[in-house]
Amino acid sequence: MRETIKYSTCMRANPMKPGEAKKAYATLQSNGTINLELLSEHIRKHGSVYSEGTILGVLKDMVTCTREALLEGNYVELGSLGKLKVTLASDGATSLEEFTEAYIKNLNVNFEPGKGLQWDLDKDVDFEFTISRKAQAAAKKAAKAGQTSADWSDSEEEG
Repeated sequence: MRETIKYSTCMRANPMKPGEAKKAYATLQSNGTINLELLSEHIRKHGSVYSEGTILGVLKDMVTCTREALLEGNYVELGSLGKLKVTLASDGATSLEEFTEAYIKNLNVNFEPGKGLQWDLDKDVDFEFTISRKAQAAAKKAAKAGQTSADWSDSEEEG
């Protein structure tokens, strides 16, 4: 089944090449956030024999157990969903002898999507250009004020 992804465009500099001119890039236009409760409801609506509460409980337990497994130094493979692993962020020491735990600044969780979250752009996805959320907000504000046009020129977004 093909899905439609909405996007807008914006001008951005390349942080690796700050001297170069900005270029136009696509930006995903999100429809919002799905939390565990909404995901549980969505799963139930797909014909699950389990109640929304049971599904939510399993997902919450999965989060707790995944955290424990990661902190124990394990990678967590979630089948076609993907793989999670912890990486360390640290400052650099001038030598191996100098390095101590004080140089470690953060734990990060990296996610590698599995086959269930990979798609073929030619077969699975259509793209639809839309104006940016900032432009939509400016148009809505102008409409409420009885204006027939909106100005979002402080934005570098196109469309």
